[in-house]
Amino acid sequence: MKNKKQNKTLRTAEKGFIILGLMSFPGILYVLPQIGFGTQDIVTLIKLAIQLILIILACIFGKKLIATVRRNRSLYLLTALSYLSFLWSKFPEFTLSNATEIVMMTLFGLYFATRFSLKEQVELIAFTLLIIGIISTVVALAFPLIGLEQEFYRGAWKGVYGQKNVFGSTMVLSLLTFFALPKGNSNLYKWFGFTFSLVLMLLSSSKTCLVVSLLVILIIMFYQKVRWQGKISVILANIVILILACVAVLFLTYWVELITGLGRDPTLTGRTLIWDVMIRKIIEQPLFGYGLNAFWAPNSPYAIEVSQSFGSTWIPPNGHNGLLDLSVDVGLVGLVLFLISYFTTFVRSLKRAYVSKKSEDLWSVAYLSFMAMNNVTESLLMHQYNTYWILYTTVAITMSQPASPLETLTRMGEFKKGQKNLKFKNTTSSHLI
Repeated sequence: MKNKKQNKTLRTAEKGFIILGLMSFPGILYVLPQIGFGTQDIVTLIKLAIQLILIILACIFGKKLIATVRRNRSLYLLTALSYLSFLWSKFPEFTLSNATEIVMMTLFGLYFATRFSLKEQVELIAFTLLIIGIISTVVALAFPLIGLEQEFYRGAWKGVYGQKNVFGSTMVLSLLTFFALPKGNSNLYKWFGFTFSLVLMLLSSSKTCLVVSLLVILIIMFYQKVRWQGKISVILANIVILILACVAVLFLTYWVELITGLGRDPTLTGRTLIWDVMIRKIIEQPLFGYGLNAFWAPNSPYAIEVSQSFGSTWIPPNGHNGLLDLSVDVGLVGLVLFLISYFTTFVRSLKRAYVSKKSEDLWSVAYLSFMAMNNVTESLLMHQYNTYWILYTTVAITMSQPASPLETLTRMGEFKKGQKNLKFKNTTSSHLI
């Protein structure tokens, strides 16, 4: 009885550690000193403590963590490449600092994936995002100079984040997570979280976020209706759907600009000017890029060249496209490693989503779809202060782990039941004809 109590207490502490980590790595805790809670030094100490605890836990559960390497070679090679990129970076200290953060985020995602089931992961992510939403609401209402945009897009909510689009995309992730919340959670909690996230997303005034949320929910509903047939054509069809959805994000977000051409902003609010310079720079140094985050480092000549293409002194913080930023960071070698990891994980998550009726099994494919679409006009891959890389690592490792015999039997039972229902429907409809 005493051991059970201790185990329960340790498990609760472990869940608390995950929630704190998911809030710490993106830098959300740094808003607290701005609203009068603690100091930046205290927040930094909390972050360092989380990283130290993470390293200790990784040593304790080392064997289990190492076992994932074989099934995720491309992911670990990409992480190693990003770390070593300080060797050829023009800003080695800046790159090394950012790369160390990426390594810690990857390790955190690895720990999260190996210590918690997919059901527990979705529940913890949903709860964390709800806390972020609540804190953002308090900051926006009580401290508008911090929580609302003051210059461009004045009045748009940005909450605990530095920019409205980042806040909006986080709330899209929140509503998707609540949409896929596992059974056993109350419907009131599920739909409150979903509605609350939707309202906050709309308050961010981000068109891209609205388009992405609608497309991903449509994709989830499609997966709920269609059953896995075990054919390669089904996988290819879904990859095509994902690519078309990414194109749709670009078109639906900027349809006025695309249709009117020079009538308004044919550069998609300056994005094509940034992309043009980045593509030229990738061609100049294609294999290993310029070093992680070095392209946009303070006083970077590459970033200054981008700002000159605007005829402005304003320097963009990133390339507003995840794959292009990855290419300038770690080259085409890094891009290929990421694409191998991504599409391998996507196929694994598709198979799992198709053969299961559990809502949490849809979350992984929903997240991967969201991630692809979100990185069309934003850059949310291997960057410091970023939840998305942690969650991608978590999904990739979770999908690569072999299911337990009980899980396999359960899913096969659900799959066969679904196939029988499908045959029954087909037979019924043929009789009706």
